[in-house]
Amino acid sequence: MKKALYLFPIALLFFCASVTAQQANIDSLTLIVQISQDQLELGKLQNMVYQKTMNKEGAALKSQNSANDNVSAAERLSNDPDNKKLASDANNKAGDAKSDARNSRKQSGKLDELNQKIMDLKTKINGEQYKLSLYSPATSVAPVAMPMPARVDTTVHPR
Repeated sequence: MKKALYLFPIALLFFCASVTAQQANIDSLTLIVQISQDQLELGKLQNMVYQKTMNKEGAALKSQNSANDNVSAAERLSNDPDNKKLASDANNKAGDAKSDARNSRKQSGKLDELNQKIMDLKTKINGEQYKLSLYSPATSVAPVAMPMPARVDTTVHPR
């Protein structure tokens, strides 16, 4: 009877340890899947950076050109203020410059949002990798066979 009393807590301990190990294994696999999905998403976002940068630069260039066109139309109108055609042309150029400037700001904002998403995702991945490292033991250095030190003769020899 005493044997049973000693064996029961030990058996319960082994059972709980195996259940805990299985739960840790499931949690670590879940983290691995999440990290993989996040890294795939990160790759997609990073591939979009070049295109968004080109869109921003193109919109900025178009905005600058529209502003220059607006300035030249305004100068032509100032030389002949009674010309209705020049007034209409200057008004159209001003509208184009305004819409192109708005588009340029939008493109810049989209690139900033993309860069922010990338930074957030990198932070999330780092956090998940840290959590995963808690489940797996640290194996940073493999054991290396060390040569045994030479035996030192400690016997006293008469001289």
